[in-house]
Order: sequence, then structure tokens, then C-alpha cells
Amino acid sequence: MESRCSPPAGGVDGHDGGMAGLEGTEQPRRGVGTADPAGSMPIVADEPVLKMFELYGNPALGEIRLPSRPQSAAGARRLAQLVVQRHWGLSERTAEHAVLLVSELVGNAVRHTGARFFGLRMLRRRGWLRIEVRDPSRGLPCLLPVREMDTSGRGLFLVDTLSDRWGVDLLARGKTTWFEMRVADR
Repeated sequence: MESRCSPPAGGVDGHDGGMAGLEGTEQPRRGVGTADPAGSMPIVADEPVLKMFELYGNPALGEIRLPSRPQSAAGARRLAQLVVQRHWGLSERTAEHAVLLVSELVGNAVRHTGARFFGLRMLRRRGWLRIEVRDPSRGLPCLLPVREMDTSGRGLFLVDTLSDRWGVDLLARGKTTWFEMRVADR
């Protein structure tokens, strides 16, 4: 279980701060059901992911609102994998890490905020991807030391370990917790 704490002395960012602007933010390069750039295999998402796109939209085109319940984590993971691997054409390893970190941020938003909804947004620019989870709570997540026998509290440790940067942006009503990963452009 992640705990809340006051912001660290250096600010609320986990590493070296947020992206300097989002100039050059990319839209997905390919749509669902289009050809794979490496060959002729069509990319077809499974039915639950397509239903998620229909119901909530594409988080790479703008923030989508998902209900704040545990089942939404699975949907957020599927959407993240589809966008990262199939729309943006990034590696399977990048998709695996992004999916894991999305799951951690969504889990924290569902477990710790008491909100009815949370927002999910995915951004891409040259050499970077950024994923944001917005919720109405102003309580800050706290990165705690993790010990070998701990059975919970590893979420932000994973975010800190697998992302290149992460942080929290306080908003007038709530916060956005985000992470960024460097990616190889194809």
C-alpha cells in the first residue's frame, strides 16, 4: 500500500522534473486494424480493448475518464499496451514496462483517492513517452524504502526503477501522477 506524505524538499518530482513542454507531441501513427509496418500481418486488437476504445476513447488522443474501481486497471493496461506497442510501434519490452507502471498508478488512484473516476492520458514525442493518471485527491504518493519481505508498497518503487522520470503535478482540484520513459524512435 502506498502511503501519502508531504512533498519532498526538492519538489514533487521523482527524478529530474517533467518534460520541458510537449512540443512535437505525436498522435498514434496507425489505427486499430491497420497493417503492421514490419510485414503484412494486420493489427487487430482483442474485442475487450476495442470495446474500451468505443466506450472511453483513445488515451493517446486526449485524457479519458475511467471508473475508479479495481476492474478498470485491467482495461487501462490493455489500452496502454495497444497504444504503446501497436499504435506507436514501440518494443514489447517498453510496452511491458509501461503496462506495469500504468497498473501501479491506476491501482494507487483507485485504492487511495476515494474518487468515482480517474483520468488516463498517454503522450508521445520524439524519444519519449509519458503516461499520466489524474485523480481528484491532493494527497501525494510517497516513495518509501522497500525491504525484501515487504508484501506491499512496491508500486512507486517500480515506477522509480523502470521509468526515466516521474512526478506529481498538483492541480486546483487534485493531482496528476505521471511517468516518462525514453524510447527508441523507429
